[in-house]
Amino acid sequence: MADEDPIRGHAQQSIPTVRELAMVLFRQRRAFVWVATVVFAGAVLYALVGTKYEASMKILVRRGRADAPVSSGENAPLDLTHLAVTEEELNSEVELLRDDDVLRRVVEETGIGGRDWFHFLRMHEGHAERVERAARNLAKRLRVEPVKKTNLIAIGYAADDPQRAAKVLHSLENAYLQKHLTVHRPGGELPFFTQQAEQSERQLEEAKRQLLRFTTERGVVAAGLQRDLTLQKLSEVDASHRQNHVDLAETAQRVSELESQLKKLPDRATTQIRTADNPELLKELKSSLLNLELKRTQLLTKFEPNHRLVREVDEEIAQAKSAIVAEGLTPVRDETTDKNTQYEWAKSELQRSQVQLRGLLAREAAVTTEEGAFRQIARKFGEDAITQEDLLGKEKAALENYLLYVKKQEEARMDDALDERGIVNVAMAQEPTAPALPVRSAWIVLAFGFVAAGTTATGAAFVADYLNPVFRDPDDVVAYLNSPVLASLPKKPCGRLSA
Repeated sequence: MADEDPIRGHAQQSIPTVRELAMVLFRQRRAFVWVATVVFAGAVLYALVGTKYEASMKILVRRGRADAPVSSGENAPLDLTHLAVTEEELNSEVELLRDDDVLRRVVEETGIGGRDWFHFLRMHEGHAERVERAARNLAKRLRVEPVKKTNLIAIGYAADDPQRAAKVLHSLENAYLQKHLTVHRPGGELPFFTQQAEQSERQLEEAKRQLLRFTTERGVVAAGLQRDLTLQKLSEVDASHRQNHVDLAETAQRVSELESQLKKLPDRATTQIRTADNPELLKELKSSLLNLELKRTQLLTKFEPNHRLVREVDEEIAQAKSAIVAEGLTPVRDETTDKNTQYEWAKSELQRSQVQLRGLLAREAAVTTEEGAFRQIARKFGEDAITQEDLLGKEKAALENYLLYVKKQEEARMDDALDERGIVNVAMAQEPTAPALPVRSAWIVLAFGFVAAGTTATGAAFVADYLNPVFRDPDDVVAYLNSPVLASLPKKPCGRLSA
């Protein structure tokens, strides 16, 4: 249904002017003044008492040194697959900064968990509860956020005292670094490697004592080398033994041949044969023949050829001639004999070969004994070499283990030292310092309080005027009663209008 009263319609559609707005503030000036005073007083009080000083620090998360995995090798390979800092790592460091253990430690070190406005309601609260409550409040007031597109984490904490704010961040830094080391580098490596190094050292000393005791008892220095030298000597003795067998067989055959040759050879041999007539005998025979012929001639002068004396002389002459002829036919033979050189050579060679054979037989016995001795010594040194090599292997293994654990111990000690000095994958890019200026200047707080006081007081005045049911001018009468105003009276001292 359309509004039939044009006056009321005109009153409802009118826009309030500045004078009308000022009249609202004037009518509700008491509420305006009180609200503005309270708000501005609160701003002044905050500027004087509630000024906050925010200390800040920044942590740089970086890819730290790559720790080599624990292995038996002397040089373990490094893990170089991850070189960039990921968002998950940044968020992990943020969560570590907000960790309950870290915040509790900060609360206990700085003592910020004191009494608050409602401490009288918690008179029976224990130390653990107070620390937990203070840690929660610290978590709310602590500002931890990663800086966009960087590897930095910004941390801020505001307090009434700048020194306290810096102290809280210093304590947070120490607690965080310790927590970071605990999480990223598990403890116990240095004691473990120290214990293992001591145990390896004891094993090395025991291996050395066993090796020294073995060499002392067995009388060896380098059993393997002595075994090799003995085997070399044994090889030489064996070669000499084989050669002695050959020489012995050769000498025995030589003795046998010489003995058979001696049986065939005479001990003496004719060295010179001389054949010649006997001149003295022939001379005598010829002289006798001549005498007999002379005698026959003389006898023929006296006797007849048939005479007995002549015949006797003829017979003697015939005998003499026969003797001369026989002597010519059988000359004198002179033979000279001497020792047979072949026989003597064979005899001397036989004697020499027999002596040599007896020497070879004696050498055979000596070489056999020496070879047996060398075999026994080589067998002993072989057994000693096996035992000594085993002991040397144990000593070498113990030494390698000891050196490995000493190296790992030194690496763990260096890692711990580097970690204690902050050489980790996080570094303090900005150390916390006590701020000289508050978070908000007192003049800015007062200006903000002045603006807030005016705005709040204005709103309060309009609300109070809206909630007041009194008619303030003829337009209100027309608007609410839908009837024209015939007359209006002036204001009363209370400042209200009446129709």
